[in-house]
Amino acid sequence: MKRALISVYNKDGILDFAKFLMEKGVEIISTGGTYRYLQENNIPVIDVAEVTKAAEMLDGRVKTLHPVIHGGILAIRDNEEHMKTLEERGITPIDVVVVNLYPFFKEVQNDISFEEKVEFIDIGGPTMLRSASKNFKDVTVISDVNDYERVMNEINESGDVSFETRKILAGKVFNLTSAYDAAISSFLLGEDSMPEYLNASYVKLMDLRYGENPHQNAAYYVSTTQKGAMKDFEQLNGKELSFNNIRDMDVAWKVVCEFEETVCCGLKHSTPCGVAVADNVAEAYRKAYDCDPVSIFGGIVAFNRTVDKEAAEELIKIFLEIVIAPDFTEEALEVLRSKKNLRVIKAVSTPKDTLEYVKVDGGVLVQNTDNVFSTNYEVVTEKTPSEEEMKDLVFGMKVVKHVKSNAIVVVKDGMAKGVGTGETNRIWATKQAIERAGNGVVLASDAFFPFRDVVDECAQAGIKAIIQPGGSMRDKDSIEACNEHGISMVFTGIRHFKH
Repeated sequence: MKRALISVYNKDGILDFAKFLMEKGVEIISTGGTYRYLQENNIPVIDVAEVTKAAEMLDGRVKTLHPVIHGGILAIRDNEEHMKTLEERGITPIDVVVVNLYPFFKEVQNDISFEEKVEFIDIGGPTMLRSASKNFKDVTVISDVNDYERVMNEINESGDVSFETRKILAGKVFNLTSAYDAAISSFLLGEDSMPEYLNASYVKLMDLRYGENPHQNAAYYVSTTQKGAMKDFEQLNGKELSFNNIRDMDVAWKVVCEFEETVCCGLKHSTPCGVAVADNVAEAYRKAYDCDPVSIFGGIVAFNRTVDKEAAEELIKIFLEIVIAPDFTEEALEVLRSKKNLRVIKAVSTPKDTLEYVKVDGGVLVQNTDNVFSTNYEVVTEKTPSEEEMKDLVFGMKVVKHVKSNAIVVVKDGMAKGVGTGETNRIWATKQAIERAGNGVVLASDAFFPFRDVVDECAQAGIKAIIQPGGSMRDKDSIEACNEHGISMVFTGIRHFKH
């Protein structure tokens, strides 16, 4: 008779699978809660303690960590020495191992104590799974409740589980346990640590139609241990999200979360094309739209306040891919849902990431997120910016932080009217931003000025004030140029490159 070991935390589907094994003449052994659950449902089952002749101990921490169990799993069936050893020690081979793990992924995110989280670290389960996976040639291992049906169908069709299926099931185990171990490592070391080995624990949330382009396959994975705005959102309307949608949505939401004031960000191709503050969301949208009425078409619009009916009626006047906000009134939702494909996203949390990852060929770059913003403003020119100019300077720096470097943002009256992005030199980015703004008042730069050319360009365009990090060996040249032109300049001491 064949033997199966079943020990599951998630009991979905296990009764049907256990009944199937019973009908196929498979003897079932089990532990703890699973043993009681099967017994209560009239499934013949043997307690593991009867097999090992050793009662569980240490509050259930030690149950299956025993040679009788792992010998039965790991023995190679066509190895005479292995089988002779089992016979000498009275060990019965275990042919099927069905285990799913304590829900550490879920519990580590809950508001429970450190000690309680530690108790959700599964030891026996991963050990059995790994043993069975190593010996997949002879053992069928199931770690995913969705695989019960696959195994039952294959046994019904051919009488056994194929080598190829057992290999895939074993691969799924190591995929699971590596993520499980990575989550535990992150929990113990700290989410923002940079350890010797880079582990990642993400679970697939959805397959995507394609990546950046139709010929690229894509999927969306979310953290198993961390909360985050792009994980915890709620979609209230519209088509499925795409690869580019999620990337753009992430940037737009990060922009509006920089502000305490009511703000709207229009974004296209991961770049803000219009950002504005106002007294209400409808006015903030109108101002953001006016920054660049061309680029915002087909883009993403984000707010940091609840969207009302007035704003919704403005939003549906053009084609947009996504509207994202912390909430929507029922009247606003009714208006927005008149556009059946418009993706309406309720963001339920602010950005949470502490680390950023950039894949390069053969490696990964890791850094802390750029979550620092200067409040130490130093006026370095003879002229001091007015109160309104200072507000616009700070506003501009909050926007420029999320623009690809070289980055320049020109602002007027709480509107990012001109954005120069991703240029290979700063003067080109400056000229673009000034030209797009038309009549800007202040200018923000993500990095210092190596030459005075940016200041001279600002003077020709009527720019009244500049904000930049400072720190160039030629800072004196830019300061002198500002004094010549009657422009005020503020240093922040913090650079915001975004490559």
